[in-house]
Amino acid sequence: MHAMTSASPALLLQLNLTEMLEHTTPIGWVVYAVLIGLSLYSWTVIFSKLSMYRRSQELNARFLRAFRKANGFEAVVVASEQFRPSPLVNVFDFGYEEVHRQVKARGAVRNKLSLERSLQLGVSEELAKLERNLNWLATTAAVSPFVGLFGTVIGIMRAFHQIGSGTGSMSLRAIGPGISEALLATAAGLAAAIPAAIFYNHFGHVVREIGARMDDFSLEFMNLTERSFGE
Repeated sequence: MHAMTSASPALLLQLNLTEMLEHTTPIGWVVYAVLIGLSLYSWTVIFSKLSMYRRSQELNARFLRAFRKANGFEAVVVASEQFRPSPLVNVFDFGYEEVHRQVKARGAVRNKLSLERSLQLGVSEELAKLERNLNWLATTAAVSPFVGLFGTVIGIMRAFHQIGSGTGSMSLRAIGPGISEALLATAAGLAAAIPAAIFYNHFGHVVREIGARMDDFSLEFMNLTERSFGE
């Protein structure tokens, strides 16, 4: 027992990543492939959303300044073309189409409820675009630890099988490959899950913030409508 303990540091150093992978079972490779796939797609979503949200916030701020400086709807329509694909511009389009329809038919905006619904439809559509693929991050954060745990269980079962078989022994060299495979699967599962969970929560906050800006913009749109076309 003392000999095994004293030899442990040297043996642990020998069990590097290459040796771990050399002793990996087919089931272990499947576990790693699933975790790598989940992680790669999650990072693709993360980088895509980082760019998308940053651009959306910048364009929203610039369009909102132009909207507040404009004297009427025609000036806003001209300015809006510079700030696509800002979520606020798309909400404005929904509202302006309803305003144009009512003014053309009745000469004024008389159905405010219909206008409010149009603006809300625009907000809902933009929120759906902003939230697209975020569920993948939530799935990765929830599933990856369990996939890694599955690999861990397989590795530990392998180690105990070697101990119980006639060819195995209680030495670290005998059970090391199974234990190392188990620990590597655990680490891979956490490596895939932790970034996905962090960015899912962060992006959820960003989407709520942009949603609040769109709701506030809807109120400003209603005010401009009152000033321009109200009776």
